[in-house]
Amino acid sequence: MIVAVVNAGIDEKLCDYLSRSLKDTLYYQLLGLELVRLGPGLSEFEVVTAEKHCNPLGLVHGGLIISLADAVMGNAVRSLGITGVTVDLSASVITSVPLGSKLRGTGKVVRAGKNMIFAEAEIWCDDRIVSDARGTLFNRGPINYK
Repeated sequence: MIVAVVNAGIDEKLCDYLSRSLKDTLYYQLLGLELVRLGPGLSEFEVVTAEKHCNPLGLVHGGLIISLADAVMGNAVRSLGITGVTVDLSASVITSVPLGSKLRGTGKVVRAGKNMIFAEAEIWCDDRIVSDARGTLFNRGPINYK
Protein backbone atom coordinates (compact mmCIF):
# COMPACT_ATOMS: atom_id res chain seq x y z
CA MET A 1 0.00 0.00 0.00
CA ILE A 2 1.41 3.39 -0.98
CA VAL A 3 0.59 6.11 1.52
CA ALA A 4 0.82 9.80 0.61
CA VAL A 5 3.34 11.44 2.94
CA VAL A 6 2.02 14.39 4.93
CA ASN A 7 4.51 17.23 5.16
CA ALA A 8 3.85 18.79 8.57
CA GLY A 9 6.17 21.76 8.18
CA ILE A 10 9.63 20.78 6.90
CA ASP A 11 11.41 22.04 3.80
CA GLU A 12 9.57 20.68 0.75
CA LYS A 13 12.78 19.54 -0.97
CA LEU A 14 13.86 17.69 2.17
CA CYS A 15 10.45 16.02 2.47
CA ASP A 16 10.58 14.90 -1.18
CA TYR A 17 14.15 13.65 -0.80
CA LEU A 18 13.35 11.67 2.35
CA SER A 19 10.15 10.24 0.86
CA ARG A 20 12.01 9.01 -2.24
CA SER A 21 15.01 7.64 -0.36
CA LEU A 22 12.84 5.78 2.15
CA LYS A 23 10.79 4.13 -0.61
CA ASP A 24 14.09 2.80 -2.00
CA THR A 25 15.34 1.48 1.36
CA LEU A 26 15.38 -2.30 0.95
CA TYR A 27 15.04 -3.04 4.68
CA TYR A 28 11.91 -0.90 4.89
CA GLN A 29 10.56 -2.67 1.79
CA LEU A 30 11.26 -6.06 3.37
CA LEU A 31 9.36 -5.10 6.53
CA GLY A 32 6.61 -3.21 4.69
CA LEU A 33 7.22 0.08 6.53
CA GLU A 34 5.39 3.07 5.05
CA LEU A 35 6.26 6.68 5.81
CA VAL A 36 3.10 8.58 6.74
CA ARG A 37 4.16 11.99 8.10
CA LEU A 38 7.23 14.17 8.58
CA GLY A 39 7.43 17.33 10.66
CA PRO A 40 10.28 19.25 12.29
CA GLY A 41 11.84 16.63 14.57
CA LEU A 42 8.91 14.24 14.02
CA SER A 43 8.19 11.19 11.90
CA GLU A 44 5.39 8.67 11.63
CA PHE A 45 5.37 5.27 9.93
CA GLU A 46 2.90 2.44 9.73
CA VAL A 47 3.00 -1.24 8.83
CA VAL A 48 0.28 -3.83 8.41
CA THR A 49 1.53 -7.02 10.03
CA ALA A 50 1.68 -10.19 7.97
CA GLU A 51 2.73 -13.80 8.45
CA LYS A 52 6.33 -12.87 7.56
CA HIS A 53 6.43 -10.71 10.72
CA CYS A 54 5.40 -13.51 13.11
CA ASN A 55 7.34 -15.54 15.64
CA PRO A 56 6.66 -19.28 16.18
CA LEU A 57 3.73 -18.39 18.49
CA GLY A 58 1.93 -16.64 15.62
CA LEU A 59 2.38 -13.22 17.22
CA VAL A 60 4.21 -10.27 15.70
CA HIS A 61 7.94 -10.62 16.39
CA GLY A 62 9.42 -8.02 18.73
CA GLY A 63 12.12 -7.32 16.15
CA LEU A 64 9.53 -5.68 13.88
CA ILE A 65 8.35 -3.47 16.73
CA ILE A 66 11.91 -2.41 17.61
CA SER A 67 12.79 -1.84 13.93
CA LEU A 68 9.74 0.41 13.62
CA ALA A 69 10.85 2.35 16.72
CA ASP A 70 14.35 2.77 15.30
CA ALA A 71 12.94 3.91 11.94
CA VAL A 72 10.69 6.59 13.42
CA MET A 73 13.42 7.95 15.69
CA GLY A 74 16.02 7.97 12.92
CA ASN A 75 13.70 9.72 10.51
CA ALA A 76 12.63 12.26 13.12
CA VAL A 77 16.32 13.19 13.16
CA ARG A 78 16.49 13.21 9.35
CA SER A 79 13.48 15.55 9.25
CA LEU A 80 15.80 18.17 10.77
CA GLY A 81 18.18 17.75 7.82
CA ILE A 82 20.65 15.77 9.95
CA THR A 83 22.18 12.38 9.25
CA GLY A 84 22.08 10.39 12.47
CA VAL A 85 23.02 6.80 13.24
CA THR A 86 21.69 4.90 16.23
CA VAL A 87 24.32 4.17 18.88
CA ASP A 88 21.94 3.15 21.68
CA LEU A 89 18.31 2.03 21.73
CA SER A 90 16.27 0.98 24.75
CA ALA A 91 12.70 -0.22 24.42
CA SER A 92 9.88 -1.79 26.38
CA VAL A 93 7.40 -4.02 24.58
CA ILE A 94 4.22 -3.68 26.62
CA THR A 95 1.84 -6.09 24.92
CA SER A 96 1.71 -8.62 22.10
CA VAL A 97 0.40 -7.82 18.63
CA PRO A 98 -1.79 -10.23 16.66
CA LEU A 99 -1.26 -11.03 12.99
CA GLY A 100 -3.03 -8.64 10.61
CA SER A 101 -2.85 -5.62 12.91
CA LYS A 102 -1.79 -2.18 11.75
CA LEU A 103 1.08 -0.71 13.76
CA ARG A 104 1.67 3.03 13.83
CA GLY A 105 4.95 4.39 15.12
CA THR A 106 5.72 7.99 16.01
CA GLY A 107 9.16 9.35 16.73
CA LYS A 108 10.32 12.71 18.02
CA VAL A 109 13.63 14.39 18.68
CA VAL A 110 13.96 15.35 22.34
CA ARG A 111 17.29 17.13 22.03
CA ALA A 112 19.65 17.62 19.10
CA GLY A 113 23.19 18.34 20.22
CA LYS A 114 26.38 18.92 18.28
CA ASN A 115 27.45 15.27 18.59
CA MET A 116 24.53 13.34 20.07
CA ILE A 117 20.80 13.44 19.41
CA PHE A 118 18.19 12.03 21.78
CA ALA A 119 14.87 10.73 20.51
CA GLU A 120 11.77 8.89 21.70
CA ALA A 121 9.27 6.60 19.99
CA GLU A 122 5.86 5.15 20.67
CA ILE A 123 4.36 2.22 18.78
CA TRP A 124 0.56 1.89 18.75
CA CYS A 125 -1.90 -0.77 17.60
CA ASP A 126 -5.35 0.79 17.32
CA ASP A 127 -5.82 2.57 20.67
CA ARG A 128 -3.27 0.45 22.60
CA ILE A 129 0.33 1.40 23.15
CA VAL A 130 2.52 -1.55 22.21
CA SER A 131 6.00 -0.20 22.88
CA ASP A 132 7.92 2.86 23.95
CA ALA A 133 11.58 3.44 23.14
CA ARG A 134 14.42 5.86 23.68
CA GLY A 135 17.37 6.26 21.38
CA THR A 136 20.69 8.05 21.16
CA LEU A 137 21.94 8.84 17.68
CA PHE A 138 25.35 10.09 16.59
CA ASN A 139 25.18 13.30 14.56
CA ARG A 140 27.01 12.65 11.28
CA GLY A 141 26.25 16.10 9.91
CA PRO A 142 23.81 17.61 7.45
CA ILE A 143 21.99 15.68 4.75
CA ASN A 144 23.00 16.78 1.25
CA TYR A 145 19.59 16.93 -0.43
CA LYS A 146 19.56 20.19 -2.40
